[in-house]
Amino acid sequence: MIALRRLATDQPDFEARIEELLAFDSAQDPQIEEAVAAIVSDVEKRGDAALLEYTRRFDRVQAETVAALEVPAAELARSLDRVPPATRAALETAMQRVRAYHEKQLAVTWSYRDADGSEYGQRVTALDRVGLYVPGGKAAYPSSVIMNAVPAKVAGVGEIIMVVPAPGGEKNDLVLAAAAICGVDRAYTVGGAQAIAALAFGTATIPAVDKIVGPGNAYVAAAKRRVFGRVGIDMVAGPSEVVVVSDGRTDADWVAMDLFAQAEHDELAQAILITPDAGFIEDVAASIERQLAGMPRRDVIRAALSKRGALIRVRDLDEACELVNRIAPEHLELAVDLPDALLPKIRHAGAIFLGHYSSEALGDYCAGPNHVLPTSRTARFSSPLGVYDFQKRSSVLRISREAATTLGAVAAELARGEGLTAHAKSAEYRMKPPKS
Repeated sequence: MIALRRLATDQPDFEARIEELLAFDSAQDPQIEEAVAAIVSDVEKRGDAALLEYTRRFDRVQAETVAALEVPAAELARSLDRVPPATRAALETAMQRVRAYHEKQLAVTWSYRDADGSEYGQRVTALDRVGLYVPGGKAAYPSSVIMNAVPAKVAGVGEIIMVVPAPGGEKNDLVLAAAAICGVDRAYTVGGAQAIAALAFGTATIPAVDKIVGPGNAYVAAAKRRVFGRVGIDMVAGPSEVVVVSDGRTDADWVAMDLFAQAEHDELAQAILITPDAGFIEDVAASIERQLAGMPRRDVIRAALSKRGALIRVRDLDEACELVNRIAPEHLELAVDLPDALLPKIRHAGAIFLGHYSSEALGDYCAGPNHVLPTSRTARFSSPLGVYDFQKRSSVLRISREAATTLGAVAAELARGEGLTAHAKSAEYRMKPPKS
């Protein structure tokens, strides 16, 4: 049996219980922070030498130079040839669908003219170089390569540098094949906080990047926090989350498996069902117990559902939407007959899956939208990873002589109000003809 929370919004202690369910201690582990600080500082100072030392220590890979850890383009191509044809076709289909979606996100350069002849606008340019971190070890994440590399390519990023650990020197063909399909420019078999530091500061071999994206463990997350400001980062993600809102007319086995799909990530993942149908809660609970035994990662699923999972009964679907906005989940499934009626009521969610057939698993791999999403209630103020994360905007101003006179008086008045005399005089100088 799984000790899965049963909550109802009409319970007297619901407020306390929902806060307990949603609470997540995101405080950084002091020991991890201290270790990462030392690694990042060492790589910044000693570059390649430090990177080689940590790669030998943590990944058990012996190399004389960091250049020896680079994966040649020919090896990426060989990995692509080695994966089964069906897997290669799946990778290519996913890449093409993700690309098609992200091409619609491209920002454009624009401008307009005032009546006085001045010109104002926005110029959009891509980042020069981006670092992509891909987790290694026991699991392979080709989908992570696709979701991070494709929007960068669509944005027009000049160069993508991928880093991926290869414990014991073992490289994963699926990850390297995905890198080949997505057009990653250079790949190195280094990982951990040391790889993040190398991307942020650059070494004699690995060039410094402008932004670092991609998931990782607690050490990688701590390193990304530490180098932020030197470089941009995508986000520091917390445990993965799903909320399924059901009207009780979804197949209970489907919902149970959707909860499993989230819970199998790790023991801290969160999977929640919200429904006004008390009988459906019992059906899903029974399905969970029946299907769990057949799950290879059943111990992880059991731990996640016991720690942070819940089956919540609400008065109606309107109240379900209110609760969703409070949770602000990473993934939201509106598994109802009329999802479009609920959609306008949803303000806070990373990705919204409409209808009974829109499972989160499809979004994770190949539907098209990005699977890098805000977690831990950050969907209240942040967005999925997209092309816009790899582009930047510059303001463009061409001010006419006439406008310099009109605007100069306004600027000078405000500048003097702020006590900034040089600003005021700079504006006022343009209000009269230049000295010959």
